Amino acid sequence: MMDKKRVKDYMTYDVVTVNVHGTVRDVIETIKKTHHDGFPVVEDSKEVVGYISARDLLFVHPATPIEQVMSRHLIVADPDMSVNDAARVIFRSGIQKLPVVDENNTLIGIISNADVIRSQIEHVSPEKVFKFIETLRRLYGVEPTLKRGSVEINNLLPTQSKIYEDELEGRMYEIKKGLAEPLIVVRRPGRLILVDGHHRAIAAKRLGITNLDAYIIEIRENIELGMERTARTLNLKTLDDIKVLDYARHPLVALTHRLVRHG
Repeated sequence: MMDKKRVKDYMTYDVVTVNVHGTVRDVIETIKKTHHDGFPVVEDSKEVVGYISARDLLFVHPATPIEQVMSRHLIVADPDMSVNDAARVIFRSGIQKLPVVDENNTLIGIISNADVIRSQIEHVSPEKVFKFIETLRRLYGVEPTLKRGSVEINNLLPTQSKIYEDELEGRMYEIKKGLAEPLIVVRRPGRLILVDGHHRAIAAKRLGITNLDAYIIEIRENIELGMERTARTLNLKTLDDIKVLDYARHPLVALTHRLVRHG
C-alpha cells in the first residue's frame, strides 16, 4: 500500500517562492509574512534555479542579490516518486523540504518532512495483522481465519474512546485520494469489532461513506473478547460514542509544551 503513495498526493501545491532577481531584503520580508524558513528560488518562468533558507541570510547585507547567497546544489523530487523514496532523500540528506518539479524543472509543489510523516501515520502492515491473530490464538485458544473484504462502518463496535482532529483530517484526505489503509476488524457471531482504524472509520462517516476495505479476522467461537469488555467499560457502542479531540489536546503536543516550559 505504501508503494501506491506518491509525492503528488501529499505535496503542497501552493508554494511560496522568491525570485532569483530579488535581494536578501525580499527574502526577509517573505519570512516575516509567511513564517516559513526557506523558499525555492525561481526564474520568471517558474523554473527552479536554487533554494534559500533563513540560515543563508546570517551576516548577509539586505541589499545582497539572492543569487549570490542561494544554494545552487538542488535536490528535487518528481511528482510520481513514491513517498518512501522521498522520505529516504529527506532524512538522509537532512533537507526539510524538497521542491517538486516536472520534466522541464518547473516548480509544481513542495514536499516536507511533515508531509512524509503524515503519509506514514496508521500504516497497516500484514505483520501487524498476523501478530494480532497470534495473540488471539494464545489468549483464547481459537483458530481465526483471515480474509480481505468490505465492512459496513455503522455495524462496527469501537474499542477506542477518543481520536484526534488533526489525524482525522489526514485520514479524510487519504480516503478522498484513494490511499486509505484497510481497517482491522474481528468478526465473531453477532459482533463486528473494530481493532485498528478508528480515525479512518470516523473519517469515512464524515464523508458519507458507508463501507470500508478491511482485514477481517473471523472467529467461529461465540466468546467475548477482552476488547469488548473494555468497550463496555468505556460505554462504547457505536462510532458516535468516540470523542474527537482538538489538536491542542493531543498527548504529543502536550508533551512538547511541557518540555518547552521546562526548558
